[in-house]
Amino acid sequence: MEVEEHVASPLIAKISFHKVLETLEEIAESDVDYRSDYAKALLRHTAPYPELREGITDLSLLEKHEKLIKNLLADLFPTALTKNEIKAAAIPFFNITFNHTDRFKKILMNAGEDFGISIRNFDDHQFYVFCCCLILNSYYGYHFDFSKPLFYDIPDADGVMHYYRILYNADFLELLPTEKAINITEDDVALLMDSFDNLELWKEKFPPGSWISKGFGIVSLFDATAESAISNLKTNLLVNDEKEITKSDFEGIFRSIYQIPDLRIGYTEVNVDDNVFRLAPFQEISSYILNGSNEMSCSTMMCTGTLDTMLEEKKYFVLSDVEAYKLQEGADAGFAAHLLKQDIRSCIFAPIIKDGKLLGFIELVSSRAKELNSINANKLAYILPFLTDTIDRYYSELQNEVDAIIQNEYTAIHHSVYWKFREEALHHIISKNKKDQAYKEIVFREVYPLYGQIDIKGSSTARNESIEKDLIRQIERLLSVFRFIFEKEKLPLIEQHIYELEKMEVQLKESLKADTESIIQSYIINEVHPVLKHFDSSNTEIHQKIVDYFDTLDTKMKMVYDSRKDFDDALSIINKQMAEVLDRKQAEAQSFFPHYYERFKTDGVEHNLYIGASISPKHAYNPLYLNNLRLWQLQAMCEMENEYYRLRPGLPYDLDVTSLILVFSSPISIRFRMDEKRFDVDGTYNARYEVVKKRIDKSHIKGTTERITEKGKITIVYSQRQEETEYRRYIRFLQHKKMLGNVIETFEVEDLQGVTGLKALRVTVEYSNDKKDETTYSYEDLLKELAPSS
Repeated sequence: MEVEEHVASPLIAKISFHKVLETLEEIAESDVDYRSDYAKALLRHTAPYPELREGITDLSLLEKHEKLIKNLLADLFPTALTKNEIKAAAIPFFNITFNHTDRFKKILMNAGEDFGISIRNFDDHQFYVFCCCLILNSYYGYHFDFSKPLFYDIPDADGVMHYYRILYNADFLELLPTEKAINITEDDVALLMDSFDNLELWKEKFPPGSWISKGFGIVSLFDATAESAISNLKTNLLVNDEKEITKSDFEGIFRSIYQIPDLRIGYTEVNVDDNVFRLAPFQEISSYILNGSNEMSCSTMMCTGTLDTMLEEKKYFVLSDVEAYKLQEGADAGFAAHLLKQDIRSCIFAPIIKDGKLLGFIELVSSRAKELNSINANKLAYILPFLTDTIDRYYSELQNEVDAIIQNEYTAIHHSVYWKFREEALHHIISKNKKDQAYKEIVFREVYPLYGQIDIKGSSTARNESIEKDLIRQIERLLSVFRFIFEKEKLPLIEQHIYELEKMEVQLKESLKADTESIIQSYIINEVHPVLKHFDSSNTEIHQKIVDYFDTLDTKMKMVYDSRKDFDDALSIINKQMAEVLDRKQAEAQSFFPHYYERFKTDGVEHNLYIGASISPKHAYNPLYLNNLRLWQLQAMCEMENEYYRLRPGLPYDLDVTSLILVFSSPISIRFRMDEKRFDVDGTYNARYEVVKKRIDKSHIKGTTERITEKGKITIVYSQRQEETEYRRYIRFLQHKKMLGNVIETFEVEDLQGVTGLKALRVTVEYSNDKKDETTYSYEDLLKELAPSS
């Protein structure tokens, strides 16, 4: 095999020992007899083989002259170091080595007969450019820094990969131009300097085979397996764009770091709040703690001592000999047996902690005892920071993907039902056919609804009044301006606008129709304002009148917007404050039993609550939780009424509010409507509840024209006798707590479309300017308070 046939290169490699022979000739002429005799003997043995001086291109000659070459290089390869140093003669950058030390020979032998040594991540392009840079530096005297860490990746007899850093010594090498060589100018160098990727340019300036590399180099290796493996791990962690942590990415790297051929890697997620080990949503990653299960209680899997070490102290849990541990007094024998079933005889479980939060455990396991122990566990200290950041990033990316699915396919949802949406989103992400798989609808069955609202009384009337005030005020100001203009300039157009504005003013004072606001606004902006702008510069007094008028207008609407702004601001303040009270109280209510909660801001604040076993299947449901929530709701309405009472004096527009609670004791099903991105009742029977909820606040007391809601009072609508009895107990309790007045009204509600037989209780709210201790009373408090009198 010819050296130059190895790969396309500007260099023709001739392995020559001419510099060594020249050094021997100098020694032969010296006065030191034993050195001189030794040199003369070597020169005598090499004389019959001129190729050793002139250069070898046929690699088979290296084998023929192997012993002679070894003697020639004896000074460079001391026998005393042959079992320690990893060293050989070589042609730099070519994957050709010879005259190996014993240690190097053993490494190559353990790698196997089929192993071909090659420089890692060193392609033909880089090889060609590096050879050219070598010529530029050695022959032309430039200083191109083309050095980079070079490595040989060589497996051992067990298949564990070792990484060796390469160092070259080129003292015995010289570069000579051939007839093909092109003289390189400074302009060529300037061009090449900015053209690393242009291989054709390099080949143009340094044609293949245009230079001779005569001599040899010395390559020295040192085992940088741990450092290189950690570097590779960091690289893989940083550049991996997949959302999955896979064994194939890391297991080989960990085996290199620990030099354990059967090392296996696992990961188990920990949910500290629920005290469970959980299978992480990363494909191909095993959990040796769970061994096939998706989730398991921590206390079921391990004894208290082991758990304390892992969860509380967050220390490594190391078993160097699982079988021996199983026999120890006080040991967690069940967990040891669990590991032995998986052929695990030594293991390290290392906590992954980010910002003080325990995410899970990295598991290192081996089928051989004592391979993993408390000493080599310390190697993890260099690795865990990178793993921790990566796992945290994966969780963040996974969470973003889950949230994206929930936001796009569902909606922003309450945390009490978030688990159900997350479960479906994760199932979709992990599914192999996720592109074709439809998103599953979310249904909660057998839940009890609670509905309440605090509404702005007569909000439509108040809004119309604010519109009417603003329009009349603006028309009066316009009439004042136009009458002043008409006094100065008797123009028919001005008189016509005065007539039209006076007519509009009369109509406004009589009644406000649905389209009156838009008609008047269009007329003023499109017809009246252009006329005023025309007269704006005609007279100094007229100009000032017009400027004063425009200064009274809203900058965006270009209309008088004072009353409407006050109304909007008042409505916004009420809604904001009522919502804040409700949200704050809801945070407390969730502690009774997790339940679904949603609220809406309209002309007031409405809220829906749903409670039942399907909402929170991990908690044992009891009807007492529904009683508790109903009592809580009534208290919350009292506090919202009191908040409004304290708020009212500072409002920019005087408004009244009314409060209503709808009681419905039959369980219903709610389904998340994918098209509408919200929950709705499911089924025809359950629709009765929605009909009542939408129409009840505008209903009248049966046989009268009086609304069932009234300011200063809370109305409770129900249909069953036991519901009345239940709420009378709540009212009696809150009367005792000075939250409700003593008088309770009872009446029937007028029939709604398809719904009859509704009744209502109405009770006065006890107001206070002082913020009371907002204690939330539970159903248990009620039972204790009312027990003596029941």
